[in-house]
Amino acid sequence: MKAVDTSSAGGHDRKGTTDQKGAMDQKERDENHRNVLRALTGILAAFFMAMVTLTIIGTALPVIMADLGGDQTALSWTVTGTLLANAIFTPIFGKLADLFDKKKLLLLAILIFVIGSGAAGLSTSISMLVMARVIQGIGMGGLMALAQTILGTIIPPRERGRYAGYMGAVMAVATSLGPLLGGLIVDLFGWRWCFLIPVPCPSWPPGSSSRPCTSRRVSRNASRSLTWAA
Repeated sequence: MKAVDTSSAGGHDRKGTTDQKGAMDQKERDENHRNVLRALTGILAAFFMAMVTLTIIGTALPVIMADLGGDQTALSWTVTGTLLANAIFTPIFGKLADLFDKKKLLLLAILIFVIGSGAAGLSTSISMLVMARVIQGIGMGGLMALAQTILGTIIPPRERGRYAGYMGAVMAVATSLGPLLGGLIVDLFGWRWCFLIPVPCPSWPPGSSSRPCTSRRVSRNASRSLTWAA
């Protein structure tokens, strides 16, 4: 009879230890989820502005060409220059992300994008606008490449689909709202604000958390951590 009591007591102890461990694991997962969301908030904000820039100009182009005296060729290069720079520099930034600090590269891409947006908004000629749009494309290529690279670095493989949905939602919203916002901004403020309004928005630091976001199960280096401090 005593043996049965001892076995029962040991079973309760093991169950209590298991429940406590499960609660601690759940608490750690919730904390990691909050840290990842903090990191992704700023990244996706900059990514949203980069995506909007691709679509917002569509409804503003006729007004821009009329104001700056551009022709059909200039209109084509205003769009093509951005897409071409984006296509060229996306893999370049992806390779640089393997060699250098991703946070610094992301800040550099945001800075390039802001400079290009400001220059485009202040353009006084078609040539200046095309060059500014090329600079924008370079920054956009960095933002798109680094956003996905960082997503794959700080998030375990089994949870990436969950967070990739956030990025997909941002892309869908930016694609659908871009033309509408472009027409609204042109009617209310003028075409220059299509480029000037995004300038302060990507300046929000990529992540509002000063705490490290550690991914022990993703990287080969178990001690690797990414800090997204302002």
